[in-house]
Amino acid sequence: MENHHHSKAGLGLKELIAMGVGGMVGGGIFSVLGLSVSLAGHAAPIAFAIGGVIALLTGVSYSRLGLAFRSDGGSFTYLEHAFRHPNIAGLGGWLLLAGYIGTLALYAYTFGVYGAAMLGTHGPQPAVHELLAAMVLLIFLGINLYGVRTSGETEDIIVLVKVILLSLFAVTGFFSLKADHLLPVLNRGGGGVLMGAALIFVAYEGFELIPNAVHEMQDVEHNLSRAIMISIIITTIIYILVSLVAVGNLQPAEISRYKEYALAVAARPFLGQAGFLLIGLGAVLSTASAINATLFGTARLGMVMARDQALPHVFSLRERTKDIPWVSLCIISALAIIFVSLGNLEIISSFASSTFLLIFVCINLAAFLLRDKIGLHAAVPLLGFTLSLAAWLVLGFYLWRHDRTGLAWIGNAYLAIAAAELCFSERRMFFKKSEKS
Repeated sequence: MENHHHSKAGLGLKELIAMGVGGMVGGGIFSVLGLSVSLAGHAAPIAFAIGGVIALLTGVSYSRLGLAFRSDGGSFTYLEHAFRHPNIAGLGGWLLLAGYIGTLALYAYTFGVYGAAMLGTHGPQPAVHELLAAMVLLIFLGINLYGVRTSGETEDIIVLVKVILLSLFAVTGFFSLKADHLLPVLNRGGGGVLMGAALIFVAYEGFELIPNAVHEMQDVEHNLSRAIMISIIITTIIYILVSLVAVGNLQPAEISRYKEYALAVAARPFLGQAGFLLIGLGAVLSTASAINATLFGTARLGMVMARDQALPHVFSLRERTKDIPWVSLCIISALAIIFVSLGNLEIISSFASSTFLLIFVCINLAAFLLRDKIGLHAAVPLLGFTLSLAAWLVLGFYLWRHDRTGLAWIGNAYLAIAAAELCFSERRMFFKKSEKS
């Protein structure tokens, strides 16, 4: 990041780890902690550890695929190589785009609830946090349309601030843990742990951005895999410690009451109001930074897909004097704003987690199919595929039992995505036939 503008191969191991950690600790932990604790109870740290194992296995697949197919198209490119039928890669690309829109909505939602809490609104104030969520998306839409990018140095500083704040929370809170808040460990049963891990998996989305920067890395052969593994391990440790401290300092009733910003409330017992404001500030800063980076990257993913004829041509339209995909930016921002206004925290998190689990299922399957070409033992992607699929099925089972409206909402969204991709691809084939005749 700090060398990003100096050369085409400027990103060292340190910058790549910052990219991975920054991508994962982008706001997810601030919002999904309460959801995880409400499902997994005292075993919330175990739920985050399970998510970390799935991410690590998938990270191995990403690192080998990234080395074999060096492309900034990332997941979309890997699916193109693994599956001969263009609709499979196309569906994967559309799903990836939808997943990033879901994470944008989650970050904006989190910005809104923490912003409202810091403004001193008491109790649920949907109008205030929806307004703040829409406002932050529109602000960064304007910034991206104008062509301003946060510099690599600024992104590194924001990542460092996030890690320092969460580490301060974890280390300070560790000394005030209450044993009766932590025992028995499986107070919600083993099923609750698995459901908690599946529902909050979006907190591990982000490391897959590292292979997209393959053309800007120093010593790709050594740094790509190491950066992915180290960033996932660092993030998993942070999540385990943070969730342990939150569970050990809050009563279940408090977590349920303040579920959307439980992390800030968890800082009060040992850091007072200053801790609440510090974590709140960290959440606002973190989500704002993540929105900027995700919006920038997602709009360009849409542009790349449009150039490969996997999305309508309109997504590739750029402003004449700058390399800015303005149509892609506007459509993605509008969809994220609609998502935030229509969905609650559980639906948004479920959709984003479900979508990235599906993408990781596909990526692990791609790595398995290409195992000879990428030099990977079959057991690794097979285990990653199995665990990702199992987590996705557990999430579906949880929604079937507890939130059928949410499940129907997500199912209809997937049907709409599949229908849109198939209609578009058939239309493209129709035009090809017309040109031949």
